[in-house]
Amino acid sequence: MIKILVSDPLSDEGLKILKDVKEFQVDVKTDLKPDTLKEAIKDYDALIVRSATKVTKNILEAAAKLRVIGRAGVGLDNVDLEAATQKGVIVMNTPAGNTISTAEHTMSMILSLSRNIPQANSSMKSGEWKRSKFMGVELYGKVLGIVGFGRIGREVAKRALSFGMKVLVFDPFLSREVAQDLGIEAVGLNALLKDADYITVHTPLTDETKHMISKDQFAIMKKGVRIVNCARGGIIEEQALAEAVKEGKVAGAALDVFEQEPVSADSPLVKLDKVIMTPHLGASTEEAQVNVAVEVAEIVRDALLGRGIRNAANYPCLEAEACKILDPFIKLSEKLGKFAAQIAEGGFEELNIIYSGDILKYDLSPLTMALAKGLLSPILKETVNFINATSLAKERGINIKETKSSRDIEFVNLIQIEIKTDKEARSVAGTLSANKQPRIVKIDGYYVEVSPHGEMLMIKNWDKPGLIGSLGTLLGKHKINIAAMTFGSEIKGGKAISVLNIDSPVSTDILKQITQLENVLAAKLIKI
Repeated sequence: MIKILVSDPLSDEGLKILKDVKEFQVDVKTDLKPDTLKEAIKDYDALIVRSATKVTKNILEAAAKLRVIGRAGVGLDNVDLEAATQKGVIVMNTPAGNTISTAEHTMSMILSLSRNIPQANSSMKSGEWKRSKFMGVELYGKVLGIVGFGRIGREVAKRALSFGMKVLVFDPFLSREVAQDLGIEAVGLNALLKDADYITVHTPLTDETKHMISKDQFAIMKKGVRIVNCARGGIIEEQALAEAVKEGKVAGAALDVFEQEPVSADSPLVKLDKVIMTPHLGASTEEAQVNVAVEVAEIVRDALLGRGIRNAANYPCLEAEACKILDPFIKLSEKLGKFAAQIAEGGFEELNIIYSGDILKYDLSPLTMALAKGLLSPILKETVNFINATSLAKERGINIKETKSSRDIEFVNLIQIEIKTDKEARSVAGTLSANKQPRIVKIDGYYVEVSPHGEMLMIKNWDKPGLIGSLGTLLGKHKINIAAMTFGSEIKGGKAISVLNIDSPVSTDILKQITQLENVLAAKLIKI
């Protein structure tokens, strides 16, 4: 008997799918305390959670039989992915279940902003009849700027087009050709901010997207712009938004997500009449709750019955024996993709992969999946996984090419990737060290020896005396320790690349100071 524990509430439709399988024993035990869950999990083959249950390393260590974790929802911040991977537990989520629900809520917010519906309703309930006070605007002919063009962004675009709006999209992975086919326009972020009448964000919250819309961005926008956020709190800086509303730069804002939830009464947004607020209702429809329950039940059922794995966040290959050999190369591939994504500028158009060496005797599709996941994950975060990464890349017009090279090479195995964007081409190559640890050995043709992990600095510079000293002095001044450093140069005195592993983050201000050092041409902060 295969035992499944459901530790958070799940709709009856999802439970029925599992209970209809005669090989399954399904136990629903919600509101378990961590110690109780740790004791209970020993007997189960699968665990299904929503956001309440925290699947920590401590709990996973006690899970002797656990094979599968299903998350009914998108976010995986309540599951220790690394610990699950080390334990050999497949973790799957349901990124599509609340797509329509959130897209419709976004459009509801846009319409409410346009016609002052919440304010007019409140006025009438207090006994007033003030038609002139609530003069609205039409959507027809207006410009909607969509920041982030995943599943939800696409659905919002479809609905906006049906209202006769012009749609601008900023997404680093969306090609202009795909945008044209969809009847929208792919633009840079500043162009979108400058031209849009409405701006809605649909990106995950990452280090790169946190406060991506703040005081400087509001300064670019046209007077009277309207702002919507049904994605993640923290993408829009709330204090800056409040000030922009008070100043009249922003005509109105509608927010479903916040930097701190529940929202405090002290929030600068709460008392502003022109700000519409809902308590994180994007996925709160009967249909969305059923959809995620059905989806998680189906993917857990199929994984346990050997029918295939979908939406896996940490499991790109399916054959156990091949996985043992390919696992370190999978980790290398994902790190190469993440590294390349962060050094390349512009919209991604093409990913060329060249495999060489002994690995050619194996099915390399898991490595390609890992490369694509690494490439997309700095922006798409938890919405991209090993299984959907290549299809998400293709949806955005990124052409993926694989080449197997049998030529004699300098390394026993080598994975080379070439990234082409609408601005430049970059290349990165990697292999495994003697103890099977990932190593980057070439960047744009420069030979290096880089351990891709944690916080990193990549600097393009002239190969001149004094750089190491000035760089070390600057970082030391800010109490940033250099854990490792590698250099690659063309010719003596020519251009070179320096890569540093550092023990603590580098702020935007420090990064600017680095670029101002003598002989430094450019600097980037990379996080793996």
